[in-house]
Amino acid sequence: MALVHKLLYGTYILRKCSKPTAAWYPFLGIRFADYSSSLQKPVASPGKASSQRKTDGGLQGDHQKEVALDITSVEEKPEVSFDKAIRDEVIDHFWRLKNEIVDHWIGPEGRPLHEVLLEQAKVVWQFRGKEDLDKWKVTSDKTIGGRSEVFLKMGKNNQSALLYGTLSSEVPQDGESRQSGYCAMISRIRRGAFERKMPYDWTQFNTLYLRVRGDGRPWMVNIMEDTDFVQRKNQLYSYFMFTRGGPYWQEVKIPFSKFFFSNRGRVLDVQNQIVVDKIASIGFTLADKVDGPFFLEIDFIGVFTDPAHTEEFAYENSPELSPRLFQ
Repeated sequence: MALVHKLLYGTYILRKCSKPTAAWYPFLGIRFADYSSSLQKPVASPGKASSQRKTDGGLQGDHQKEVALDITSVEEKPEVSFDKAIRDEVIDHFWRLKNEIVDHWIGPEGRPLHEVLLEQAKVVWQFRGKEDLDKWKVTSDKTIGGRSEVFLKMGKNNQSALLYGTLSSEVPQDGESRQSGYCAMISRIRRGAFERKMPYDWTQFNTLYLRVRGDGRPWMVNIMEDTDFVQRKNQLYSYFMFTRGGPYWQEVKIPFSKFFFSNRGRVLDVQNQIVVDKIASIGFTLADKVDGPFFLEIDFIGVFTDPAHTEEFAYENSPELSPRLFQ
């Protein structure tokens, strides 16, 4: 419904304009442009026609055809059809919904069920092109007036993602902030047809598996559950990742039972076990209060089943802290 409301509201606003100006064209996009199939051909002047007849000495007579170029004049502007854009967008979402239904009948994510049940390892994110980078976003304390900078680009030979920047713990002079100095990389929430959330289901796995290369700094790996409650948007499950530095890759394995529950960066007294069938996104945060440049190179992020790991939850709870768990 939010998508339909956005499209209809945009159509209502744009229909109030009598004719789109040239300033609109960079923002309309491909779907919103319906150019006419035929372009008006300019008529050649008599002077140009006579010069052309002199050049082509082999062609005689006034009945020869003149060649005109298909060049759009400056005054000619392409027509824009917003009704067609909305129709194409809705049709595209219905096609995506049809594909999701077909994949659901075949099995999880369009694969046979027996193949999924026998799967021991799975690569969820990898970085082999720009389309892989578009699944992520970066942020820093610049949103609150800080001076940290963070960037994300493809690594060497397009075989990894390089997260780099400069960390600054200088507190903004706004009279409200008391601390600063963080940079983060967060995966975008996966969306299906009609902008529906599609969380990841990692029920059959018990360990997070990463292949990274860093500069020796400690990072925080954050996992966010899928939720529609505004009160829980800042609640994360986190654990530390220590990079060794140097030119060699390292493989990091973090069991899901090790992730602790936190809210706004504070570890809560009442710990809850992570629900791995409703994973919305994953992120990496640097906030070690060491000013200066940093980098983290990531090859892939995946999950796998470790048969040697049998721990269900690494943290204890007491009746005084969480009485509901002991009723």
